[in-house]
Amino acid sequence: MTRLESLFHHCANLLVGGTGLVYAWMLYFATPSGEFSILNHPWQGDFHDLHLLTAPILVISVGMVWKGHAGTRLRNCNPNRRGSGVGLLLSFLPMMFSGYLLQVTVEESWRSIWLWVHLITSGLWLAAYAIHWILKYFGRSSEATPPSALDR
Repeated sequence: MTRLESLFHHCANLLVGGTGLVYAWMLYFATPSGEFSILNHPWQGDFHDLHLLTAPILVISVGMVWKGHAGTRLRNCNPNRRGSGVGLLLSFLPMMFSGYLLQVTVEESWRSIWLWVHLITSGLWLAAYAIHWILKYFGRSSEATPPSALDR
């Protein structure tokens, strides 16, 4: 994985994760902006739209990471940060599909299910992403496995 691809992936995570966290805060923790307002914050709708518009960027970047990093490491049985990497892989698909289904489902009971799946898997994704990044810079790496060209 090149530095440019890595930067693209970090920026995609920052955009999608950041807009998602801010939107969730506005939706669940902010107080309504007016007595008759249906929004808790004046920018709530804007952050919802930004989250939806930046989510495809994350999908593209995860595909790039799979092709240039994760798939290769799994095939080569590289043990470095495997736990957090597998956690990322396992949380991504339910996060992505539940986010999509949350937008297109009409029935309220299914919307509630997709919302909870999306919130839980998004939290797992962000936690695994942070752990994966922290282990890269501050964790112990196996000296038995030489750094590959993918880590540049």
